[in-house]
Amino acid sequence: MSIAYKVIRYFAFILILILCMGTLQYLSFKPDIAFLKLKQFAVRTGIYLPAFYAHIFGASTILIAGFLQFSKKIQANKQLHHLLGKVYVFGVLCFAAPGAYVMTFFIHRGTGVFISFLVQNTLWIIFTLLAFLYIKDRRVDAHVMMMRRSYSLAFAAVTLRFYIWVLTVFGHGVAFENNYVIIALLSWIPNLLVAECINYGHRKNLGARNLKGKTLPLYK
Repeated sequence: MSIAYKVIRYFAFILILILCMGTLQYLSFKPDIAFLKLKQFAVRTGIYLPAFYAHIFGASTILIAGFLQFSKKIQANKQLHHLLGKVYVFGVLCFAAPGAYVMTFFIHRGTGVFISFLVQNTLWIIFTLLAFLYIKDRRVDAHVMMMRRSYSLAFAAVTLRFYIWVLTVFGHGVAFENNYVIIALLSWIPNLLVAECINYGHRKNLGARNLKGKTLPLYK
């Protein structure tokens, strides 16, 4: 593992921990603290708070579980790997993604932002479900590549807040609302592109291994 790769992994994990620690304040279950102060109109509907809690606590759990899955030590421990995988899939499909769907309908940042989050969440569910089905069918390589796609969209929760912080601190007076559609798109599209680049290398290596395993025809 290169030094650059280690630095990126540690930096990503620190960002995940910061995000997860931020959710601890909501364990009080008070409906008018922090981010919820801005969503009082949604809180009054009665459906927003359950979706909000399912999303933030589910997302915190699957971000850590999914991150650990990329460790070779965890992968070598099949029992732990399978357990964390089940936690990830269950957390995404039953808590984080459904909660995100409900929350999306209470985002009043314009059509572009709404569509961005809706597409992202739909792809997240599709990729996670396919990853689960692939491993059930023992299609390991397809499972691994689909899980990379799924986690890249899960990690959007981290990149979204990172970009919000960057544009808030270094925005030089640009109205935050005008930046939100850019933030929404940047939070997941580059992540997915990175996953596809890694998957491209995976497919090339897989093709090379398959080629070595074949007997080349003899020509006279």
